[in-house]
Amino acid sequence: MPTAIIIGAGIAGLAAALRLRAAGMDVEVFEANDYPGGKLHAFHLGGYRFDAGPSLFTMPELVTELFGLFGEKAEEHFQFYQKKSVCNYFWEDGTHFNVSADEEEFVQEASLKFGVGEEPLRQYLRSSQKKYDLTAPLFLEKSLHKASTYLSTDALKAILQMPGLDIGTNLNAVNERKLGEPHLVQLFNRYATYNGSSPYRTPGIMSMIPHLELHLGTYFPKGGMHSITMSLYRLAERQGVRFHFYQNVRSILVKNGRAVGVQTADGEHFADWVVSNMDIFSTYKKLLPNERHPERTLKQERSSSAVIFYWGIRREFPELDLHNILFSDDYPMEFAHIFDQKTLFNDPTVYINITSKEEPDDAPPGCENWFVMINAPGDFGQNWEALVAQARQDIIRKVNRLLDVDLQPLIEVEDVLTPPLIQQRTSSYRGSLYGAASNSKFAAFLRHPNFSSNIKNLYCCGGSVHPGGGIPLCLLSAKITADLISKKA
Repeated sequence: MPTAIIIGAGIAGLAAALRLRAAGMDVEVFEANDYPGGKLHAFHLGGYRFDAGPSLFTMPELVTELFGLFGEKAEEHFQFYQKKSVCNYFWEDGTHFNVSADEEEFVQEASLKFGVGEEPLRQYLRSSQKKYDLTAPLFLEKSLHKASTYLSTDALKAILQMPGLDIGTNLNAVNERKLGEPHLVQLFNRYATYNGSSPYRTPGIMSMIPHLELHLGTYFPKGGMHSITMSLYRLAERQGVRFHFYQNVRSILVKNGRAVGVQTADGEHFADWVVSNMDIFSTYKKLLPNERHPERTLKQERSSSAVIFYWGIRREFPELDLHNILFSDDYPMEFAHIFDQKTLFNDPTVYINITSKEEPDDAPPGCENWFVMINAPGDFGQNWEALVAQARQDIIRKVNRLLDVDLQPLIEVEDVLTPPLIQQRTSSYRGSLYGAASNSKFAAFLRHPNFSSNIKNLYCCGGSVHPGGGIPLCLLSAKITADLISKKA
């Protein structure tokens, strides 16, 4: 039986392990932490439960199809439902807008709220869908680094439509041209942060991202986001995948230009195939120090990171929902601080996720569990203690202004996650959430492929390689990687 070793039990590592197991391989997973999931983890603090990392769930079919590989019914192990409301938005001028998950309802309500015509909004959403439909089969579902990808009908269609995909301009310019109204421009500019980029730099093709929310829908997994991790981990265990926790991989074993296994504290472990779900920068620098490195790829600008406060709040806020955004009053300056000055802005955009809105047991009665996140630069040695202390004050002041509340006395428990801690816990270089940033029209092509060009039988999956970060793309990276290996096995 062919054998495979997966380095890292993040969401992509779990999915890759499952797909390779379904292909008939004997699979072992080595994880440095004592839990699966990587960033998609959870913890308890006082009487509150918090999802530690990703909080947005789209494209649930990428999870459920993994159960189908083994003839299992996903609904018996993993339940979720679609949200009727996508997100609540708040602006400093007092504007509040709740985005409906129904496209037509969104168009009608946005038209009334912001004084714009319905047809430009419909055209924008149709353009978003067109970009997604044209590029997903090429950019998201296949390797960009195999010649066969460009010989397909899908590739030809995308190439012929290139002039209309807004690759040569930035997302903000597209949104200003097509929408114009400042609140709507900022609302749709925010989607650049879904891959850790700036709307003033990332190419306009990223205007396809709203299609994931407004057309394909947003969902909530029962039990919180951590249930995605645990359902896949339990599936893998049932199917015979073997997990080794607290097993830090020290190096990838390479002999005669071929990956043959890994070295851990307890010795050498051999396999026919090695898949790294570790950040690609750390994979080369830590696990392959003596091999030739793709320096151009590793020097790419990293995506944004985050500062996250986990607050147990002794009150309920009926005006808030699962997803909430309190916008900065100077969006260009916020991104200039993050990407140019490598610091935090004093008026940050604040994202508040409250899973107790959907799972009341996540907080004590009459209370809420707030996951409060602001975008942040990577770790370049800044004084994070001082930055976090100032950010806490800025966030509380903003919440007080926009929600008309005195928040500080309501914070019952608190924890905080910073870029250095993200790097420490997940080996993500500089604490990047999405690997390389997409602040260039060439970024997709410069991402590391799902395989090594120099080392045979070494493959890569996860948010730092093709096609990118976030739960759906990580799951797609596992699919691409497993398909590439299956064709070689």
